[in-house]
Amino acid sequence: MLLLKQLLLVLTIFCSITCKGSAESREEIERWLQGLELKPGKTVIENGAVSVDLTDAYRFINGADAQKILTEVWNNPPDKSVLGMIVPKGFSPTSAGATVVVLQEQPSGYVSDKDAASIDYDKMMREMQESMPEINKQREKKGFPTLDLVGWAERPYYDQETHKLYWAKEIKFGDSPVSTLNYNVRILGRKGVLQLNAIGSMNQLDEVKQSMPEILKSVNYQEGSRYVDFDPKIDKVAGYGLAALVAGGVAAKAGLFKGLLIGILAFKKAIILGALALVAYLKKIVGWFRGLFGKK
Repeated sequence: MLLLKQLLLVLTIFCSITCKGSAESREEIERWLQGLELKPGKTVIENGAVSVDLTDAYRFINGADAQKILTEVWNNPPDKSVLGMIVPKGFSPTSAGATVVVLQEQPSGYVSDKDAASIDYDKMMREMQESMPEINKQREKKGFPTLDLVGWAERPYYDQETHKLYWAKEIKFGDSPVSTLNYNVRILGRKGVLQLNAIGSMNQLDEVKQSMPEILKSVNYQEGSRYVDFDPKIDKVAGYGLAALVAGGVAAKAGLFKGLLIGILAFKKAIILGALALVAYLKKIVGWFRGLFGKK
């Protein structure tokens, strides 16, 4: 009996330290979610250059709300380049399993596609993998888990007609038993690049591949901001080509670590959801012990 009382005391103290804050955070999240707008149909994003016209299977979350989900719900670093998020109908940020597509804009200028046919993607993958030790040092300094770039989940492909670049990487974060899928699409525009990143687990690759064509049809630059609207007399040209769009996120020499932060979404999301589940479980245990001893 003394041992059980001691265990109850330990659990009560632990829960008072961990459960209270997490429970309060969860309650705040749930209150906020009640007012979260999942917008159907067509939306012209705040910058006016991009439109999203979704089928009934999907909804759009605006930039401010998407950033709040990424930072406050899934515990990722702030990123003001996020324009919004495309999610399945009925989506909830606190539910596991849903694949989301994060929209970001890189306003770095017109990216030439002249190097499209000459890129050696096998060599690129080897170079990116060789860069990982240095990148992991930087990640550890920032408090993020190390990662292993396993390889291509889908080899890069550039569609010359639509000016869209596709690829997918398999990434393993820390000692996680499940690899993360980063399915990437880049839509070239007149003044920059629209970034679409689908985040999920590797077992969702087929699901993502099936859903992306429908999503991509719905996301486009507005007239005047399209790739074909480029005017060499007045428009800025980016200092890199297609190869850098694929390799940039893990190119240590370029210092572009930001692209990898978005890739941690699924990993961070799993931790947050797991922590919320643990809090609920611990509360049940404490309640059970209190009932056992007749305490309220």
